[in-house]
Amino acid sequence: MHWYAFKVFYNKVFEIEDALTKDKIETYIPCEKILVERGGVKKNVRKPIISSLLFFYSTEKQALALQQKLTDRVILYTRLVNWQKQPIAIPEREMKIFMLVTSSGEKGLDYLGDVPTEYSTGERVLVTDGPFKGAEGCIHRIKGNRRLIVAIQGVCAVATAYIPQCFLRKI
Repeated sequence: MHWYAFKVFYNKVFEIEDALTKDKIETYIPCEKILVERGGVKKNVRKPIISSLLFFYSTEKQALALQQKLTDRVILYTRLVNWQKQPIAIPEREMKIFMLVTSSGEKGLDYLGDVPTEYSTGERVLVTDGPFKGAEGCIHRIKGNRRLIVAIQGVCAVATAYIPQCFLRKI
């Protein structure tokens, strides 16, 4: 069992999430809660932070079967191995760190889509305090600030807001 990722078409991430949940498959969508007013009624709604991205926990065989079942609605993230496309199995630890950062509710996060190589070149660090305590990633300077890049290779990356030097420890 591993985490896998789908790119979902037509802004239907919640529809696909419901379908997978009915099949008893654990899912995760990086979301934020926003206040929306419609017809004079205010309510909090979930909005995907990275549009069209859905993670799910399954076996490789089940992931490939879901890709077939949901053809024309999703694409499974893959990589080339020996000239064949293999689903990207996301390690549990990498996914937990990503979930910690994206579900923190902190402002100032930047989502980078597939992780560009220039963002993965900094020092590897562990956050020892603050809202991102326990997160690991690479430090990179973006817009003049030292920021932590947490990446899921081949899928996406997120850059945190500024993290004070005293909260970081080299790995």
